[in-house]
Amino acid sequence: MTFRRPFHLRWSDADANGHVRHTVYPELGAEARLAWLAEAGFDWGRFQEMGLGPVLLREEIEYRREVGLGEQVEVDLEVLALSPDGGRWTIRHTVSRASGEAAARVVVTGGWLDLAKRKLVVAPASLLAILRDGPRAAEFEELPLLRRDGG
Repeated sequence: MTFRRPFHLRWSDADANGHVRHTVYPELGAEARLAWLAEAGFDWGRFQEMGLGPVLLREEIEYRREVGLGEQVEVDLEVLALSPDGGRWTIRHTVSRASGEAAARVVVTGGWLDLAKRKLVVAPASLLAILRDGPRAAEFEELPLLRRDGG
């Protein structure tokens, strides 16, 4: 099971070379992640109610094929790794052209930030369930637990 979201690339997504700016790919990944969580029942309002926010600890992009202005792309999402408490996770997004050819892969590792304490925290039970039940990559692995000191 893979979560997939279509996007139409806009004029503002292009660079001077007439292809998609490098910064657009991680933005598409972020949009896909938040759409996935919202569709699973954990929308932005829920984050605000809980005083919680997603935070990235690492982001890698592998560019594979050029995408031009005005093209339609699809962004999919797979959970590559997750800690048992949901405090840390790694998600891979593949941005594909209309032909199905992979244009870029974005891999992010993140966690959950307590917005009042400004510390990393474990995932609340409802969010952990979404992460556990989400689309898993074939090469899924378990990450270490979040340390109690928030590191």
